[in-house]
Amino acid sequence: MKKAIKFISRAALVGAIYAVLTLALYPISFGAVQFRLSEALTLLPLLIPEAIPGLFVGCIVANLLSPNIVVLDVVFGSLATLIAAVLTSRVKSVWLAPLPPVICNALIVGAVIAYSEVGAGAGFWAAYLFNLASVGFGELVVCYALGVPLILALRRVAPKIGFAMTN
Repeated sequence: MKKAIKFISRAALVGAIYAVLTLALYPISFGAVQFRLSEALTLLPLLIPEAIPGLFVGCIVANLLSPNIVVLDVVFGSLATLIAAVLTSRVKSVWLAPLPPVICNALIVGAVIAYSEVGAGAGFWAAYLFNLASVGFGELVVCYALGVPLILALRRVAPKIGFAMTN
């Protein structure tokens, strides 16, 4: 029972931090060109499995509370985060850990934004390629500039404060 409470508490904490960071930094967290700083947390599954459901729920909450709610983004953007979190948990290198979030978000969120902008018509592929590149670039910058240092710092300080991690 104690393990379950610890797991749920950590997952809830990760989800809450993700949602608050995303919403507090709304102007740069949404849109075709986005630097969602909360995405640095998508590397946490490398260290703690509780981050997987936490990130998923946090992303759902952030997308649901967005002033410009897009149902496709709530569903598929959150699924992109879930898929990326599961894949990241299987990566062993901190330097490769950002790749699942970058690739999943570029492919899936890029498609959601393109579809929201132009529909499935003739302009979809041009809009998709632009959004794939812009979302992927923002994700790459955040995950490598903030996510990797976060993981390296957590690996260094967590044992000193009694925080157990998987890697």
